Amino acid sequence: MSNEAVAMPRKTRGPWAVAFAKLATDRAAMASLAVFLLIVFACLSAPLYAKWAGTDPFASTLDAVIQIDGADVPVMEQSTEGLGLGYTPLGPTWRLGNYFLGADSQGRDVMARMLYGGLSSLLISGAATIFTLILGTAAGLIAGYFGGVTDTVLSRLLDVLWAFPIYLLAISLSIVTIAQGISIGPIEIESGSLWLPVIIIGIVYIPYVARPIRGQVLSLRHSEFVLAAINLGVPGPRILWRDILPNITTTLIVFVPLMMALNMLTESALSFLSIGVQPPAASWGTIIQDGQALLYTRPLVALVPGLAIAVSVMALNVFGDGLRDALDPRSKVRLGRD
Repeated sequence: MSNEAVAMPRKTRGPWAVAFAKLATDRAAMASLAVFLLIVFACLSAPLYAKWAGTDPFASTLDAVIQIDGADVPVMEQSTEGLGLGYTPLGPTWRLGNYFLGADSQGRDVMARMLYGGLSSLLISGAATIFTLILGTAAGLIAGYFGGVTDTVLSRLLDVLWAFPIYLLAISLSIVTIAQGISIGPIEIESGSLWLPVIIIGIVYIPYVARPIRGQVLSLRHSEFVLAAINLGVPGPRILWRDILPNITTTLIVFVPLMMALNMLTESALSFLSIGVQPPAASWGTIIQDGQALLYTRPLVALVPGLAIAVSVMALNVFGDGLRDALDPRSKVRLGRD
């Protein structure tokens, strides 16, 4: 028997494994992901924190009293400053479970409301991202593949949405629906429901997904594997599902963190203007609105949620850039106007 070593075939890693291995070496992207996940886990603990602290983040507690170092301290202290009798909310105690960040103008635990508000903001931005990706991808696939009248009609509808500034369109839709909700056939969404900002935010960003998807489908439409499937008589919907959609998956994955960042900013802006999340529910935008009157006396009420929004959006954008570079370094996909 020959003593020569038998060469074993080397295992080659797939493109997904290579991409995520490259992503794992991007320190900025991984650090940003870790920061964002830490914020997510903190917000998910909101019910546990409120139960542990024994505070109701949605109910006014002007007469509540807590103990600090054995002394009874009112959450809202009566004050005669200004034109009349008012209250000054408790400042930060820096004690977890005991008004860590102090109280707001209604005597509510700011820390508990921060966690609940973050949970609302994350849920709305995540759900709106899914809503936008589903409708935007469907519109882009259909317009790009079928072309003709179908492409013309869908493109004009997208152009109508594209023509309006994002926030102007979102504010207009919110004002129209905030009083009576949405009622379309069997679909009824009551005023004050968290689904209202989800749908409104999801609608305004549809063109920002559909247009780049349509462009990719137009180029794939004339590729050899698609033309071969057409010549074999494969139905259009099956070609879209089995041949074209897998080839735009990387673009859709890259869209997720970038869309979430945009949606979080939009939701916070709408809630700050009182046309997003409605009281007594909390979001980071509503907490900033509540805290603007206390900016000089209790600045943390407004500054902490503002910082949370900034850190979350920055983390999502940095991670999204790293994800794009790892999955498709040649990609020029951006969310925004040309």
